[in-house]
Amino acid sequence: MIKFQDLFVEVIIPLALPKNYTWAVPAHLQQAVQPGVRVEVIFGKNKRYAGIVKKILDTKPDAFTPKDISNVLDAEPVVHQQQLALWEWIAQYYMCSEGEVMQAAIPANLKLSSESILIWNEERSYDFSDLSDSEFLVAEALEIKKELRLNEVQQLLDISNVYPVIKKLIEKRVCYVWEELKEKYRARTETFITLSPEYHNEDKLADLLNNWSKAPKQMELLLSYLHLSKTEGEVTQPQLLKKSNASAAQLKALCDKGILQAEKRATDRIATLPKDIQIDFILSEAQDKALRMIQNIFTEKEVCLLHGVTASGKTEIYTKLIETYIREGKQVLYMLPEIALTSQIIRRLQKHFGGYIAIYHSKFNPNERVEIWNKVKSGETKVVLGARSSLFLPFRDLGLVIADEEHDASYKQQDPAPRYHARDAAIYYATLSHAHVLLGSATPSVESYYNCQQNKYGLVTLEERFGQVELPQISIIDIKKTPTKEKGRIALTPPLLAAIETSLQQQKQVILFQNRRGYSPYLICNTCGWIPHCRNCDVTLTYHKTKNTLTCHYCGTSYPVIHTCAACGSHGFTQKNFGTEKIEELVTEAFPNARIARMDYDSVKGKNDHDALIKLFEQQRIDILVGTQMVVKGLDFEHVNLVGVIDADGILNFTDFRVNERAFQLMEQVSGRAGRKDGKGTVLIQVSNPVHPVLQFVKDHAFERLFNYEIANRKQFAYPPFTRLIQVTFKHREKHLAEEAAHIMMQGLKKDFGAECNGPAQPVVDRVRNQYLWEILIKLPKHAQRIQLCKKEIQQQALIIQNNKRYRGVTILPDVDPV
Repeated sequence: MIKFQDLFVEVIIPLALPKNYTWAVPAHLQQAVQPGVRVEVIFGKNKRYAGIVKKILDTKPDAFTPKDISNVLDAEPVVHQQQLALWEWIAQYYMCSEGEVMQAAIPANLKLSSESILIWNEERSYDFSDLSDSEFLVAEALEIKKELRLNEVQQLLDISNVYPVIKKLIEKRVCYVWEELKEKYRARTETFITLSPEYHNEDKLADLLNNWSKAPKQMELLLSYLHLSKTEGEVTQPQLLKKSNASAAQLKALCDKGILQAEKRATDRIATLPKDIQIDFILSEAQDKALRMIQNIFTEKEVCLLHGVTASGKTEIYTKLIETYIREGKQVLYMLPEIALTSQIIRRLQKHFGGYIAIYHSKFNPNERVEIWNKVKSGETKVVLGARSSLFLPFRDLGLVIADEEHDASYKQQDPAPRYHARDAAIYYATLSHAHVLLGSATPSVESYYNCQQNKYGLVTLEERFGQVELPQISIIDIKKTPTKEKGRIALTPPLLAAIETSLQQQKQVILFQNRRGYSPYLICNTCGWIPHCRNCDVTLTYHKTKNTLTCHYCGTSYPVIHTCAACGSHGFTQKNFGTEKIEELVTEAFPNARIARMDYDSVKGKNDHDALIKLFEQQRIDILVGTQMVVKGLDFEHVNLVGVIDADGILNFTDFRVNERAFQLMEQVSGRAGRKDGKGTVLIQVSNPVHPVLQFVKDHAFERLFNYEIANRKQFAYPPFTRLIQVTFKHREKHLAEEAAHIMMQGLKKDFGAECNGPAQPVVDRVRNQYLWEILIKLPKHAQRIQLCKKEIQQQALIIQNNKRYRGVTILPDVDPV
């Protein structure tokens, strides 16, 4: 008889716990347990979770006796060792728990849900006289069935809120609650129809058809099957019934006669193309030189930055690199900051790589995400194109990570935790897998470009557009010098309207960029100046004309349009400033015959809305596209010759140390949409401060000058890349409690980090979703030990604050490298 030694496992469960917990492994499960598999564990009194085994231990914890795991749920690991190492790094670096990382990383349908089941208590006497009518009904059903699920209790009582009844039954010891883990992922099955083996003989099949006497509909169904099997290959039941216009009963009759067979098979939810590599383009001399330089850098360094001006053909270089890695049997992750960008790129990559490539982002349903997850884990999928969450996929043999538009702030997760930066996390992940990272951008982040200057990353520059096409000509329009009949800002100046008219006459397309959605950012009372604000947030309400509502863009609450001033009772309101809706309306009035569309968060919410709109614009079925940042990033349209930046002041006057960098990136990126094919592009920027230094950098396409200007300011005021920032936010429904907690934290940090701490202070928007906000900003020198010491001190101070009953309701959120 084999004697098993004591075995223990450290398990990550999807909760924000201060550390991972240890469970014991019973003897009968020791052969099945391994790092990366899911195990069923009981946490607390009786709550069940599917956790991931991180480590196998052979020593028992000193302080307590661990509970046993209940079951091992997988025959092979769901995640690889590199992923577990990535989770640990993200949790440590971004100051969150590994459970929170797991919650973000694993597809929802791999995180099993715990379902409550009521179990009949056999030990209780059968006197039901003390039960109410509802309690009696449930108790009687339990006595018969022995167990009931919550939905069964709801059906029995015909009410949704059954918890008070269940609570009473538990208190009276009629039953107790058991938690059962429920697998949510289900493989999709489809019924395939095949010909019985005996009729594979052509003579026998011909004999059957020639001697058919009855059931002409069945004969028609059989002929339809034979036709489909020749033209389509495999035949599904719905496909056959539709073609033959027959019923399921007629098909069943053929199966009962042994002529056809029906077989259920697991099928993919996402249709895949045949795997094929077809590269139908030749790189230009500049592109080929850049590709060779990248490959040379990868022999010495793991990270390379490709700084190529807009329309320089970076995507073709990516495609050539991807081909190399596929032929070597490696996997490639191609990351983009926004889902909107994936639709255009995926069509290009599928043309070149067919079924080798898959797409992964939050718009896919949970079952589809599990299927992609499994294909990546098995190595079947070689290339993944996705947003930041694709970083967590279980790559079997990762060779290359491409982070396109690497400067984009959308790579940073804001809420909930983990507040990770996908670009930076990808660089760490690549080191674990011995893979290479290619960062690409026309406007690199200051931090990435600085790393190149410090020789930490390699740098390759593409200074010319593909085909030697010229960069667009940029003109600045001074709004203050534009005469206007009405008070307030002018949305479309005469030079911009004239330029649009010329473009339309030339049958070219126009993009108008306005970084505010809605119709009007705020309304103001003409009499007393009162402005409607959100009840839950300290922000003005935006008027949306299409929905005829006032909406808060922070919490999403909508209000009816206000016609009477709450302060003075007057009925006169003026709409101030303008959003994309207003621009769309003004353009429609000015050019009634033009085909106009809007691309912003309100107009493209569905799974395929981005792709549909982009296709229409590519096919020249839209003349003028009005949009927010969605139209700025990396989209490639051949026929755009005019780009208008409606309100550059809104970009340049933002309160953030990165404001100049972001403004340059936005304006340079949106200007890059113009003249991509023939070089005859024009960009008009409307602004009230035409002497702003960033505008001159944009006008000259001078990234290097912007970088030198910014790096001098960052050094002077101790901002990244010279320091590491940690922002700690305090939230509470009562302002004074959030403020007190922030001051306590500040006092705790002052001893060791007083010189580096700034605050506490209220942010510009100091109340969101009825929570008041206070912030502390810490600027730390780039010294690993000191940064780690500060993180530990913040976590320690947070525990001290939240152990005080008065501040238990205060939420403390640390954010490392905020953007």
